[in-house]
Amino acid sequence: MDGFYTNKKYDSYKIQERQQVQGDESTMDLPHTQTVEPISLDQGSFYEIEYDSCPIPGVGKFILKPQKIEEPEKDEKRDLFGQMRDIARAHRSAYDNSRFFNQRVQQDNAIIFYKQGMFMKDFSDDYCENVEFSQYFPYYQQMGYAQLRTYFTWRKEVRKGTVVDISLSYAFLYIYELLNNIGVSDPQDGLNQLMSFWRAFANFNKSIDKYVIRWLKDYHIYYELPHSFQDFVDSNNLTRSYPKMAYTTDKFTMFCNLSKYDIRKSTFYTDDNMKLITDCFYFVINKLKQIFEGHGINFDESIFQATKKMSEWKPFKDALFYPWMKQANRQIVLSENEIYICNNNKWSFSTVLTSESGRQLIGYILKQMEVALRKVTIYKYKLSANLEMVSHEAVGKLNKAGLSLETIVNDAVAEFYKEATKTVVIVDQVALSRIRQEALVTQEKLIVPEQEKMIVPEQEKLIVPEQEKMIVPEQEKLIVPEQEKMIVPEQMKLIFPEQESQFVPVIPVQTQLNLSFPVTQDKPFMPLSRIEPTPERDIWESLKSTLTKVEIKALSVVLHGETNLKKYADECGIMLEVLVDGINEKAMDIVGDNLLDDGFALYDDYKEQVKELIA
Repeated sequence: MDGFYTNKKYDSYKIQERQQVQGDESTMDLPHTQTVEPISLDQGSFYEIEYDSCPIPGVGKFILKPQKIEEPEKDEKRDLFGQMRDIARAHRSAYDNSRFFNQRVQQDNAIIFYKQGMFMKDFSDDYCENVEFSQYFPYYQQMGYAQLRTYFTWRKEVRKGTVVDISLSYAFLYIYELLNNIGVSDPQDGLNQLMSFWRAFANFNKSIDKYVIRWLKDYHIYYELPHSFQDFVDSNNLTRSYPKMAYTTDKFTMFCNLSKYDIRKSTFYTDDNMKLITDCFYFVINKLKQIFEGHGINFDESIFQATKKMSEWKPFKDALFYPWMKQANRQIVLSENEIYICNNNKWSFSTVLTSESGRQLIGYILKQMEVALRKVTIYKYKLSANLEMVSHEAVGKLNKAGLSLETIVNDAVAEFYKEATKTVVIVDQVALSRIRQEALVTQEKLIVPEQEKMIVPEQEKLIVPEQEKMIVPEQEKLIVPEQEKMIVPEQMKLIFPEQESQFVPVIPVQTQLNLSFPVTQDKPFMPLSRIEPTPERDIWESLKSTLTKVEIKALSVVLHGETNLKKYADECGIMLEVLVDGINEKAMDIVGDNLLDDGFALYDDYKEQVKELIA
């Protein structure tokens, strides 16, 4: 308790007085002091202070006397940067530098970046220093005053075409601007500037390559450009960067790969017919598009029907991009394994281009086109396509409109073949004008002046005696002696069909007939254009005669499903693949198509013919 006792009294004691030191200052032991030169108040380093008196002795206060403070020099660039930063403050974003990888944070940062970028799109600077900058997903809000001035000075020179090395974050910041179309006139201009900057800056740092290559594809998907992505790849020698883009625009190859029927494996698809078939394909597809769209059917959507389970797709992954442009509903097919669909401004992606019914529709179009082409070219083998095997809603819509897909394809092929085989006469207008001029010159040379009429005196007129006048009798009839009349034996007469009767010239009996074709009495002569191709029944009979008993039995096994085909092949001591390939090769040579598919099943189109074949 003594420690907390507060009334304790202390005794006072006297402080010793200061001793007086006498003598010379040099002998005193005093601490060494340094004389400091006083600083003038005119230098502006101090305020003037006045000590005020107070009624209480020993108490006073300091009073600052009013001083004139000069305003600092105005910095317009700093003020502009401040206005730019106010955009981020007004947005109230969820910005967190430690969570830059968070999707929500990136989305907020992208919005701020786009708005700030549009605010600063025309700004340029002339800063003489180069301050480094390093940051993931860089954008203006993260940059200091000197970094901002460094970037906008560098960007001014880049836009003039002068690209120099700089911190990588500055380069990505500029690429983000181009991806968002900040500071460009249109998407095509943005693409041109992106390609130009990429080629130049890659000489300093190639780490941007893997990002730019990916973003270039996204750029063509998001922005509707006047050219296709395949054309862009070819024109810029980027085929190695996009190995799966080989069939982007070659729809014939892509259709054949997706189709249930590959026309390229047909015997009709030869080197001589290759161009005819491909040209006919594009003509038929264009006709189908016109007719489909005329009846409210989207042809591309009918063919490319992606699966219902599609993944969400966002353009320009790993970049700060704000989807500022409203997108039209459309679908973009970039390769055989890439389809992008935009619906209500939202994108989705799938690696499956078409459904089973879509593959059936493509297969029927290709096969019916070949059927019609074989007919117009009078090919020796016929082919048939079964529309009933196609379960596609587009076929039902056409039927309701009173249209037949078979008729549409046949008419399109006939129209194409007529245009492809017609004779085109091209008149050279220059040559024609020259011929006319030469003809006029020749005509002038041939004109002879009209001669004056000769006047003959009356007495000098020619008198012809009556008996010397020429009498021209009436034209005598041509008399052919009886023995010179033509006699044609009965067996040598040519019999023509009534509708194709022609004039037969008269041939003397003595003339030997040298005919290069047999003439019979009971079989009329038919022109080559009237010769019908081999009947379908004869084709299958020909195929049956070429098949072995083992192969015919194999077709019976597949048709009736008696047992497993591999088991039958093993019993016969033949490899299953060899047995199937032998059947298909013979069928391809005679019928023009395979009978068995890759799963060793019989195609539905040929079940009836095979039943008759094995009967």
